[in-house]
Formats: sequence, C-alpha cells, structure tokens
Amino acid sequence: MLLRRLCTSVSKSYPYPYPFLPSSIPANPLSNSNSYPILSPNFKTLGLGFHTTASADSGTAHSTNSTMDESRRPVPLPIPHPGTAGRAEVFRALEASLGSTFSSHPIAPNPNPLIIVISGPSGVGKDAVIKRLREVRRDLQFVVTATSRRKRPGEIDGEDYHFITKAEFLEMIERNELLEHALVYGEYKGIPKQQIREYVAEGRDVVLRVDVQGASTLRRILKNGAVFVFVVAESEAALVNRLIGRKTEKVEDLAMRVAAAREEIRCLKEFDYVVVNEDGELERSVEMVASIIDAEKAKVHQRRPLF
Repeated sequence: MLLRRLCTSVSKSYPYPYPFLPSSIPANPLSNSNSYPILSPNFKTLGLGFHTTASADSGTAHSTNSTMDESRRPVPLPIPHPGTAGRAEVFRALEASLGSTFSSHPIAPNPNPLIIVISGPSGVGKDAVIKRLREVRRDLQFVVTATSRRKRPGEIDGEDYHFITKAEFLEMIERNELLEHALVYGEYKGIPKQQIREYVAEGRDVVLRVDVQGASTLRRILKNGAVFVFVVAESEAALVNRLIGRKTEKVEDLAMRVAAAREEIRCLKEFDYVVVNEDGELERSVEMVASIIDAEKAKVHQRRPLF
C-alpha cells in the first residue's frame, strides 16, 4: 500500500512518461520525428562522450555530459555529385573529406628483370623460335652464345653465335668469363657473363639459348632466379625428320644426335614451361613464349635474378 502511494505521487509530479526528457518533447517520440535529434551509438561524432567525475560533497562518482572542443571537431565538407561538378572539384572534395591526399605512386611495383632460359633437343627449332622472338619483342635482350663449332650457311657471327676457336674458348674458361659452358657433340658452347650482368643491372629482360646440358647447369647456378622453357617437337618421328631435313650432319653424327635427343626429352620435368613447336606453327610457338614472359612479369611474387 505504501509503495502504491509513492508511485502515484511521483506520477502526479511528472505528467510525462519520461521525466528526464524536456516538456517540449511529446509523449510519443514517433509522432514528430523532427522534434528532437536521433541518437546515434557513435557518441564521439555527436559530441556526447561521457566521463566520470567525483562529487565534491559525497565522494561518490557520477556521469556528466562533456562536449567536444569545437576547435578540434573536424568540419565535414559536402562532396558534390560527379554529374554536376567537375572531376577536379570532386577529387579535391574527396581528399578533404578523407583528410588525406591521394598518392600518384604506382600501386604495384615495377617487375624485376627476368632471365629466360630457352632450351631443348637438337632439331626442335630453338633457333627459329628465338630469331622470330627477337623480331617481335624488341624489349628483350638476347645474350649471344659463344661456340667453337664452324658457322653454318646463313648464320651471322655476333648475332646467331660468337664463333671462336677452341683455343679462344679455353682462354675464356681460364679467365672465368662464362656463366656456364659445356662440350656438346665435340664442340664447346658457353654463355658470357658480362652481357647478362650489364642487362640485369639496367633492369632489362634477358633471353639465353642453351642446350639441355647447359640448362641443367644454369638451374643449379640460378635456381629459381630464372624461368626455364623447354621447346619440343610434336613427336619423336617429327623430330627425327627435322634432323634428317637439315642435312648438316654426317650419318654417324645424325645417329648420335637422335640418341641424345631421346635422353634430353626425359629432362622435360626439370623445366618450368614446355612449348610444342609444331611444323608450320612457328608464330604460335613464339606467341606462347611471349605469353610465358608476360605471365612471369605479372606475378605478385617475382623471381629475383641471382646476379
């Protein structure tokens, strides 16, 4: 009975259902949504940050409403619609709204210089692929292989190979001027170091043409710092027919090259990519090699040449 009287007394003293609200706010807040501000859980934005202070007379803690310093409050700027304002105006308004300028630096870093090693058995058309690749990709640098073998008809010294004597080749080995070298079919072949160093230092992509034995050596030296491409014919029969059609080997040399090619094909799994160079499909093979290079340059995790 005493509790009921107390509640009746309080209700008579405060005619509104919420005694803590001003009398100008209606009992039903939905009846006039513009009569008071909508509360937001983001108190910092509204300047309604609460803090606790101690009462001077009672020593108890109570909450008081603190207002944000007006000088520190960010002033929101209106962002014009792109359809009614110029691009520069919207651009500046977005920067002001976010409180920072937009960077013009590239989002993705420049790709690392790439070393591309092209190899494969004799007769698969490596030279034809590389020659055409040089014509269509002027951005690539081709390191010319040094060899002690004699020049074939149509080959150009300094472009197809550096044709030197065996004595000169052995001198290059003594001076440690070759990245790798091998004795192939009785003749020396090797990759000069200096050209690769210069191209990589300039940030250029480098293409190396080596035999399968040389590619195996480069894999041990360069590890994953280079991309290795294996060029093959469409079949073993097609490969043998190409070797016969070259008419550059003696009968005993031809048999040796065919036997060696069979062994070299087994090394395919040591390479990163394989390109099937079919008869009459040179352009397709060159496009495939070019696509491999572009894909490698677009990788997020770039290869780093060990040079």
